[in-house]
Amino acid sequence: MARSRIDVGLLFATRITRLFAYGALSVVLALYLAAIGLDEGRIGLLFSLTLAGDAAVTLTITTTADRLGRRRSLMMGAALMALAGAAFLLTRQPTLLLLAAIIGVISPSGNEIGPFLAIEQAGLAQILPDARRTQVFAWYNLVGSLATAAGALGGGLLVQALQSDGRSSVNAYQAVLLGYALCGMLLIAWFFYLSPAVEPPPAAEIVSVRRRFGLHRSGRIVVRLSALFALDAFAGGFVIQSIVAYWFYTRFGLSPAALGAIFFAANLLAGASALLAARLAARFGLINTMVMTHLPSNVLLCLVPLMPTLPLAIAVLLLRFSISQMDVPARQSYTMAVVSPDERSAASGVTAIARSVGASISPWLSGLLLARGYFAAPFLLAGGLKIAYDLLLYRSFRAFEPPEEAVFDV
Repeated sequence: MARSRIDVGLLFATRITRLFAYGALSVVLALYLAAIGLDEGRIGLLFSLTLAGDAAVTLTITTTADRLGRRRSLMMGAALMALAGAAFLLTRQPTLLLLAAIIGVISPSGNEIGPFLAIEQAGLAQILPDARRTQVFAWYNLVGSLATAAGALGGGLLVQALQSDGRSSVNAYQAVLLGYALCGMLLIAWFFYLSPAVEPPPAAEIVSVRRRFGLHRSGRIVVRLSALFALDAFAGGFVIQSIVAYWFYTRFGLSPAALGAIFFAANLLAGASALLAARLAARFGLINTMVMTHLPSNVLLCLVPLMPTLPLAIAVLLLRFSISQMDVPARQSYTMAVVSPDERSAASGVTAIARSVGASISPWLSGLLLARGYFAAPFLLAGGLKIAYDLLLYRSFRAFEPPEEAVFDV
């Protein structure tokens, strides 16, 4: 039991470290790429290729993690994160940046990217009682949101301080990239100290079954979930955090420090909202919780670009963030609940890959829309498609509830 607590603590520490780095980078990444000469279309293309490359990396690592070892797989992902940060720091050549984006693990969105989330969730599900899973996942998402918020604020303030000290914008942005690479190296150390308790049960290693992408019994439901999650992610790709930051910078002329403060508040609200997920899931069910909290947040997303002033745009964005993440712990817990223990890394990985693939095209499209002056279009497309996802999810899975929902301990 004591060792399990240590493992949970380590997995929370890796989540905090990683999301802090993602949050800091997301505020300045588009600004850095613009400062070294990339236009909006090429920035959007690079972000799309980043997410497409993430799908390949995640597919390769997560679908083999339950057989090759979850700890070893996590360390591989951390090494790719450190290498990607170093590559973006050391070169300004567009071709090399694209290569680093495809092969490495770098987050333009401020959200999870790479194989980490899928394998960490499987490890947590392995060492936690089923009745506590949604609650712990809610806290897991909360600390991630807090870390993203702190990273966004810290990244913006660091750039502002360095610029005030006489550094060029490019040099200031590179300081954040250096921190990103160092966080990847720190993750390697955190993952090294995980115990064998996070690995799949020994019985899973001796059962001979035919697998496809690491799945056997649960393949059909994972495919259905993946298709819907891909639609949701495609919609979200239009408004990843780097693009929203660039939108506020272009339309209202906000400084990096102001952008950092906005996303600090946004992620604080998002993290706090996740804590309600466990209570709502216990009362209404996981699917109902996912849909009834996600729908209104998407309506608010459509309203952001329609606001005539900066204070109103910020207010609607923050209101949207205050309810936007309630569905996430429920979605994660639902995926873990409906698959076998030895399929959890693969199931979480496959659904994550579907999200990465879904999100890989829309940032490029969003960049093209912004370059042509259609500043409201990314928000309207994202909100409308997400509403369609909510309705389809409810129709497809409302009757398919995991048996343990009745015993969630919240």
